[in-house]
Amino acid sequence: MDSSKGKALVTGGAGFIGSHVARELLSMGYEVVALDDLSGGFKENVPAGATFVEGSINDVDLLSSLFTKNKFDYVFHLAAYAAEGLSHFIKRFNYTNNVVGSVNLINESVKHEVKCFVFTSSIAVYGEGQTPLKEDLIPMPEDSYGIAKLTVELDLKASKRMFGLNYIIFRPHNVYGENQNIGDKYRNVIGIFMNNIMQNKPLTIFGDGGQTRAFSYISNVAPLIARSVELPQCYGETFNVGADKPYTVNELAEEVMSAMNGKVPIIHVEERNEVKHAWSDHSKVRRFFGLPEYVHLEEGLARMASWAKKVGARQSKGYEDIEIHKSLPPSWVK
Repeated sequence: MDSSKGKALVTGGAGFIGSHVARELLSMGYEVVALDDLSGGFKENVPAGATFVEGSINDVDLLSSLFTKNKFDYVFHLAAYAAEGLSHFIKRFNYTNNVVGSVNLINESVKHEVKCFVFTSSIAVYGEGQTPLKEDLIPMPEDSYGIAKLTVELDLKASKRMFGLNYIIFRPHNVYGENQNIGDKYRNVIGIFMNNIMQNKPLTIFGDGGQTRAFSYISNVAPLIARSVELPQCYGETFNVGADKPYTVNELAEEVMSAMNGKVPIIHVEERNEVKHAWSDHSKVRRFFGLPEYVHLEEGLARMASWAKKVGARQSKGYEDIEIHKSLPPSWVK
């Protein structure tokens, strides 16, 4: 299949955000190769029209072969194990997948002269006490996941200086919607809540539930990531992307139960070590991209709830290879 706009590699293409970015790119006229190891994604998430390759970004030989064969114009890197809280306890796994795997992709992108490398980072790079989070703040990540994301951001900047590799960095936050892995008990609180409600299980909230986040519906995020490579003014820039209005986790629990038309008990457990308040300023992304159609929490939850009921509850699998057990939240102990 020839494409007038070129060929894009989407890592994590069977995952949540990656599958949506792949779909957007296909609709824009790009040829898409979706790479995923299916550790957190599902093959059925890969949009029709994309070429699916099952494999890991840590398989250097596979990456070399893919880049040589396909001559990618763009790389959209969304493959990651994005469990911030758990990352403290799986440091080696976190850095192997989220740093070394990313560097493998950067190496191939430099060698094969990719036009632009689009990296999905996270607001986890900011740390605590800086709300509203703005792109010009000094990053001070407080968990291993945020440290990994910031490391890749810095390597992309160094690769631009050294090799001329163009890049665009997005820092989304608390993204939810269709295709999310609702069976992962360590991340994606909305998916966890919906999964529990469908099984008539209580909702577990760490601490008093006063933590605040701005929950971002997928259509407020994926289209901007896909479009970015067509806007040369975005090259070399970093963008916060997502929702503006913060909610407490307590408020979120009530909103999710309303969307699911289900009522279950709420259990508060010992608080975990996490950033208490985190939401972003999005004035920069609006300057570059304009004002896209915005989906508010109530509407986004309704859409995701409809999808979740169709796919049904998924069983949460415990993470098998905890590296550090000290201070592990009791609810995560196998």
